[in-house]
Amino acid sequence: MSTLVSYELEHSFATLRMDDGKVNVLSLAMLSQLNAALDQAQAARAVVLLTGRTGVFSAGFDLSVLRPGGDEARAMLQAGFQLALRLLSFPTPVVIACTGHSLAMGAFLLLAGDLRLGAEGAFKIGVNEVAIGMTMPYFGVEMCRQRLAPAYFQRAVINAEIYDPAQAVTAGFLDHTVGADALAAAAQSAAAAFSKLDPTVHAATKLRVRAHALQAIREAIVADVLDPE
Repeated sequence: MSTLVSYELEHSFATLRMDDGKVNVLSLAMLSQLNAALDQAQAARAVVLLTGRTGVFSAGFDLSVLRPGGDEARAMLQAGFQLALRLLSFPTPVVIACTGHSLAMGAFLLLAGDLRLGAEGAFKIGVNEVAIGMTMPYFGVEMCRQRLAPAYFQRAVINAEIYDPAQAVTAGFLDHTVGADALAAAAQSAAAAFSKLDPTVHAATKLRVRAHALQAIREAIVADVLDPE
């Protein structure tokens, strides 16, 4: 299996970089490697810095697998949903450096970070399921509900509005934007700062703050299994 996710532990934080040489589709292989890298970071009790390749964070699920349906598609969906849930409740801080385009499941990963920094540029960020002929899964509805600004929630989910990085901050997909050349350094600085937090208190507070959202997302994942359409 080719390396789709690199892992580098430096001081107090671990950098997980997705790079499939194309648009970082969240295939079963990519999702498996992301989970393996998170296992390493969790064992090291390291802050996580998740990023992509230049110009692309992730274009979402592998549509060549998703569109035909079947067992592999269902497994990929569940793996992606569970990964976002894991990030949202991860015991150490999660910094996301969005290096460019981030769509569909890629955008849901943004919604799971503790701090989301985005590269400035002509990039597309949003949940485009409705635009490509897919009913938004219950999971997606709840992921967006817990993080998007109220004025943008229905516009993003129902109308499939896509935003540039500055608009994505207003909508709630990102927290800040920085110049593309400064993104890596800004994300590393943020990850290093997060390492100074009390990890036990951070984890407990995160779970307390997100308790209702996490429960709603877990129930949504079950609902997507029972009602996949």
